[in-house]
Amino acid sequence: MNTTRHSPKREAILQCLRSTTCHPSAEWVYAQLKPRIPDLSLATVYRNLARFRAEGAVQVIGCVDGEDRYDGNTAPHGHFVCRSCGAVIDLPPIPVELPDMSEVGEPDSCGVVFYGRCNGCLAEKKTS
Repeated sequence: MNTTRHSPKREAILQCLRSTTCHPSAEWVYAQLKPRIPDLSLATVYRNLARFRAEGAVQVIGCVDGEDRYDGNTAPHGHFVCRSCGAVIDLPPIPVELPDMSEVGEPDSCGVVFYGRCNGCLAEKKTS
């Protein structure tokens, strides 16, 4: 029987992810928690993020500026990634009609990510 041991660090990492909409990197989570949990290591954060992902408790949005970005909101929704500032912004659920994929396999999920420049970066460009 595979049981998960109660861990205050694990709970703090998950709570940190679920309490923000900034879609943080592992390094961001580590920086937020390190002052409260002095013996926390970056390896512990990465290990728990991998575990949460495997369990379906978090999702990985993708790599932004060389770092995987995580989302504690696992409800269906899309994302917009700003190519200028790296912001990852939640979008409402986007209906997607899956084509027949019987030739390649059986999909069990689909994620929609748009890339471009966010309104903040567009406004900044107009004023400069």
